Amino acid sequence: MADKGKLATVFGGSGFVGRHIVWSLARRGYRVRAAVRRPDLAGYLQPMGVVGQIFPVQANLRFADSIDRAVDGADIVINAVGILAPTGAQTFAAIHTEGAERVAKAAKAAGAKRLVHISAIGADKSSPALYARTKALGEEATLAEFPSAVILRPSIVFGPEDDFFNRFAAMARISPFLPLIGGGRTKFQPVFVGDVGHAAAAAGVGDAGAPGTIYELGGPEVLSFRDLLKATLEYSDRKRLLLPVPFWAAKLLAALTWPLPNGIRPMTVDQVRLLQKDNVVSEAAKSSGRTISALDVARPAAVDAIVPGYLERFKPRGQYAHYHP
Repeated sequence: MADKGKLATVFGGSGFVGRHIVWSLARRGYRVRAAVRRPDLAGYLQPMGVVGQIFPVQANLRFADSIDRAVDGADIVINAVGILAPTGAQTFAAIHTEGAERVAKAAKAAGAKRLVHISAIGADKSSPALYARTKALGEEATLAEFPSAVILRPSIVFGPEDDFFNRFAAMARISPFLPLIGGGRTKFQPVFVGDVGHAAAAAGVGDAGAPGTIYELGGPEVLSFRDLLKATLEYSDRKRLLLPVPFWAAKLLAALTWPLPNGIRPMTVDQVRLLQKDNVVSEAAKSSGRTISALDVARPAAVDAIVPGYLERFKPRGQYAHYHP
């Protein structure tokens, strides 16, 4: 049964990462307030807990009053809101920087004991990618308002609803090739979304995570962009050419597809810029113990343990073809 005295607010609780944080907090007995823009579409969160334990509420990081209402009475606040590409008023600055600052201010004013902020490996104020710059500014604003906040920087996050493996598997259905942007040499350390959710919950409840510290979250393997595309083709049972595309050509293609909706664009210019730098846990984080292992995740899941199961639906003969005699 949920403890009536413990309340956690999770901004972005219905999102890809947020729903796993909600689940992990519910397992720990917390009542969870999932602060989302469309609570009417977040009802699927409620079966993750007992009756009344999880309840979606309306909040938008662009509006301070909605944030204040969402954090009222919360012991823990976790900000898992992030976007991969801007849409209308949902810009990188509005969400990653200004929104993060508003959440931190509200959490402090509400007397929350703990604040966890989800950022990203690669957050850097000097990055050529606006995504990375606004993430870094969001971290800075969060710690300025709430100095004891715990910052989590995951590498690329994978799981059944991810926007990486699913996107390229869908592309392989219709395209004769997949683009090896920059020659496919960029390195990643993919981390399972369930592990990120568990780490965020552990940091939130105070079981793990030092206040005012930035942690870098990566999985057990460092893989190149080429490795990830090859794995995508293997798991979806597709044979496609891996075509090297220089960064300049990828940026040009991304610019030409700018008018298309984000859901069908291969990649944005900003995402190409992000690919120009490796996305792995730093040596500094490893040497100082600021990794996922310090956040109650002893054995993070590997790509080949999770991804084949949800890419099976992209196979040419259907999801269950191999079960047939």
